[in-house]
Amino acid sequence: MAREIVLDTETTGFEPTQGHRLVEIACLEIDDFVPTGRSFHTYIDPCRDMPPDAERVHGLSGAFLKGKPKFEHPEVVDAFLDFVGDAPLIAHNATFDRNFINYELGVVSRHPLHETRWIDTLALARARFPGMHNSLDALCKRFKISLSEREKHGALVDAKLLAAVYLELKGGRERRLELTTAAMAVAVHAAARSAYGARPNPLAPRSTEAERATHAEFIRGVVKNEDLWARFGL
Repeated sequence: MAREIVLDTETTGFEPTQGHRLVEIACLEIDDFVPTGRSFHTYIDPCRDMPPDAERVHGLSGAFLKGKPKFEHPEVVDAFLDFVGDAPLIAHNATFDRNFINYELGVVSRHPLHETRWIDTLALARARFPGMHNSLDALCKRFKISLSEREKHGALVDAKLLAAVYLELKGGRERRLELTTAAMAVAVHAAARSAYGARPNPLAPRSTEAERATHAEFIRGVVKNEDLWARFGL
């Protein structure tokens, strides 16, 4: 089975080289396209103001983030790197998330997460739905994934939505059908193995004693060699 990490971030802006910083990271673990329930989530103090345009997107104010752990704190950088390990990283418009995370890792002298580790669901969606809107919202609507939990763009909510979208992009309902069919096959096999065991409550004979006596008399009169029938009490 393949372990993968679905990842989303929120930031103060669009470009880390212009002084913008990470403010939230969320990661969900999936194994063979199934969420395991394990996650990593943290808010980060960006040590700068929050532009109004960015706050309108994710709702995270400078006052809320002040005093949260900085990226270099072990409960952020070390915990994040421990959680993702060497697993592939799945993100929507992955270049954006990768640039911010690698910038922050560079600031604290950590190795970047190499480009080959990243799977971009935006690229997957464009290949499957060329010429169509392929934002995360558009894909959720296309795949009938509920957006009821989302009021603003939060990393944890968006990571959950992205995990559902990724499943659909990789096979979705057909994959779930395969898993269901496999489970049914196992159940049928198990039933077949137990089908020949002793019946706990034997069925009552369907013939009467008189009918069995008549049949035995018929056998003696028609069949010269009764040995075979006698073995089975007939």
